[in-house]
Amino acid sequence: MSTQPKLTRFNQNVLSKYRIYNSIFMTLPFDTITKTGVLLPLFHETCVKGFDDGNDPETIVDTFFEKYQARRSKESQINLLFRFIQYIERQVVLFDAIEDAAFPVVNNMDGIGTLRSLKEAAASENKTEELKKYLEDFKVRIVLTAHPTQFYPGSVLGIITDLTEAIQQDDLLRINSLLAQLGKTPFFKHEKPTPYDEAKSLIWYLENVFYHSFGEIYNYIQQNIYDDGKKHNEIINVGFWPGGDRDGNPFVKPDTTLKVARKLKQAILKKYYADLKNLRRKLTFRGVEERV
Repeated sequence: MSTQPKLTRFNQNVLSKYRIYNSIFMTLPFDTITKTGVLLPLFHETCVKGFDDGNDPETIVDTFFEKYQARRSKESQINLLFRFIQYIERQVVLFDAIEDAAFPVVNNMDGIGTLRSLKEAAASENKTEELKKYLEDFKVRIVLTAHPTQFYPGSVLGIITDLTEAIQQDDLLRINSLLAQLGKTPFFKHEKPTPYDEAKSLIWYLENVFYHSFGEIYNYIQQNIYDDGKKHNEIINVGFWPGGDRDGNPFVKPDTTLKVARKLKQAILKKYYADLKNLRRKLTFRGVEERV
């Protein structure tokens, strides 16, 4: 763990990298991205000055176009403002990916509030047995839900995951390729997402984030706190709101609930199957491999 202050680690591993990769994003060979990336800082500067001067939003926007884009038609102005929003959305995704990649460096993964800290504090005070007893009755129920405007489509989530991995490896060629992909990937569909679409979006998190995280938490408790080979309290319980909101969402019908339930079952079985395939590669011992 670095001895530098957290803010310093954040500036070095998140802010500095964001500035570097954002400059790459601005130089992608797409005319709309390049022009938008050049004009956006000027628009930001106009907004800051206009806000400080007490101007209303309409005056600020008009000032920007009069000063930098006087020849644009009204329709063209609206299109540019819309591209600003699209550009900022992609900057947010880039920042999120960098922040995710740097999370273990910026934060103390064994500090106060972590399971390791809790285990060591209990051991130092000779309260390990008390901690075990407490964990037998302790349970966290996490209910997953999302408003339709608060999630990315699966294609964008996949890019974020790949981008985070590439940033961790400092793979500039891959980062450049993913930023180009991000620049051309739509963030929102024209149709309003159905309850089933919302469910699929959250299932992505179950498959790619929570499935692994929950397993690591449970394994840590089993191996480092109990360490007796016995099965103990499951600790974490997951609730799933999309597709089950029968009293608050008129678009959720009985068949929607059943469809989401089948999708959840399919998702967890796919994860189990993948883990079993990996486990099978390790069971190569005589008398075991044949049975598997």
